[in-house]
Amino acid sequence: MALAGKTTKKRTPRKTVTKPTTTSKPKAVATVETTADDIKVAPELRKKELIEKVVLRSGIRKRDAKPVIEAMLEELGMAVGEGRGLVLPPMGRLKIIRQKDTANGQVTVIRARRKAPVVVGLPEPVSD
Repeated sequence: MALAGKTTKKRTPRKTVTKPTTTSKPKAVATVETTADDIKVAPELRKKELIEKVVLRSGIRKRDAKPVIEAMLEELGMAVGEGRGLVLPPMGRLKIIRQKDTANGQVTVIRARRKAPVVVGLPEPVSD
């Protein structure tokens, strides 16, 4: 039995194409110099402090506000865990950049964008 129709072709080496080099001016690169004095970092906002601020701003009792705030935070956490972006005016827009599951939980990198805060129209904290 003979091999039918099986032939081998000799491959020719590919020619390398060289692009002509042009002498162009280097592009100007803007650099921003920042010092530690330029960066203002506020302390983290904890859940307890958030609840206190909401109670002061809204005038409702703490025992009424706490379950609502905790439920809202749980829903926001679940949405971020699912990889969903958040659009929450006036807080802004949060976009999930990447997520990685780790042994202790999940690492999520988020890009946040918000407009400049407008102070007009916010209710004043209610005092007792």
